[in-house]
Amino acid sequence: MKTLLCLLTLLACSSVHAQQVLRFLSWQDYFDPEVIEDFQRSTGVRVEYQGFTTAEELMQAMQSSTAYDVIVPSHFMLKDLVEANRLAPLDTSRLAHYKQFDPWLLSILAGQPAANGHVVPYLWGSVGMVVNAKVAQAAYGAPLPSSWSLLFEPQQVSRLFGCGVGLIDAPQEVASLMLNYKGRNPTVSSPRQIAKALQPLEPLMPKFAELNNWAYIEALAQGKLCLAMSWSGHALRAIERNPALNYVIPDEGAAMYIDTLAIPANAPNPELAYHLIDFLIAPQNAIRNARATHFYPPLPSESPAMQQFAAEYPLQVMSSKQRRASYLLESLSDAQQAALESTWQKLRTTRQ
Repeated sequence: MKTLLCLLTLLACSSVHAQQVLRFLSWQDYFDPEVIEDFQRSTGVRVEYQGFTTAEELMQAMQSSTAYDVIVPSHFMLKDLVEANRLAPLDTSRLAHYKQFDPWLLSILAGQPAANGHVVPYLWGSVGMVVNAKVAQAAYGAPLPSSWSLLFEPQQVSRLFGCGVGLIDAPQEVASLMLNYKGRNPTVSSPRQIAKALQPLEPLMPKFAELNNWAYIEALAQGKLCLAMSWSGHALRAIERNPALNYVIPDEGAAMYIDTLAIPANAPNPELAYHLIDFLIAPQNAIRNARATHFYPPLPSESPAMQQFAAEYPLQVMSSKQRRASYLLESLSDAQQAALESTWQKLRTTRQ
């Protein structure tokens, strides 16, 4: 009897060990599934993935009863996460592949105080416009300017609603680009000024054919939109299926974002989290994830892996000129963020 009990105990322990689960919270479809499968095969750990499509969804998930081991916040979310003690300190000396990162990207990220000691880069990109030039120009009735005025000036965008215009459901990005287009810096704008800057969108919101962060890709690919604000990776997904589309960084510039890898403060398996993070940032896996998602890999341009990638996927590499014309999306104060979210919710209701 004792022998049987010991055997059952051993089997139970083995079963628990074999079923180790690592919970991974990331932007939707933001990795190559085969990379995760390779990690599972090499470690025996099962990765339980949950996707989100808005920053709001991530913040809500972090306040839920579910504890995650690795999350993928964008750089502008880090301030709130760190101030709420949601992130564990990250010891980069435990990441064998940390030295493989692009120094330029690390220096940009280091300018975000909340990022220091808490995250490493994952993938990055820009926010620009996707345009079907032939269709849009016919609707516009004149040569298209390379300008955010096509989305932010009511008289301009109204000329394009007939062929379909899309806006992402991302208040941080939309507000930042609108304010920068008007020559203002969101970080020194009062909450009232931020709310006021978004008001010109109110009569336009019901006319946008798409206001979301995922379905608009399919609408672009199917030719249902002739113009849309878009993250660069999503733009390239649509272009892959519809060659009539182009991704444009307007003359006023684009917003850049860096999506990061972090370990929550309440992560059940921090040791496994370090293993997954190091696996994801290994150059060969960073390239695989970039290739699958169409976003930019975090590797230095002079590295052999990046040079080969650039030759194969030139649209997934930001030129020096494009970098100079772009800026890193800002982090806002609590008061600014509250005003932004409140205003955005009111704008959403105009579509109902």
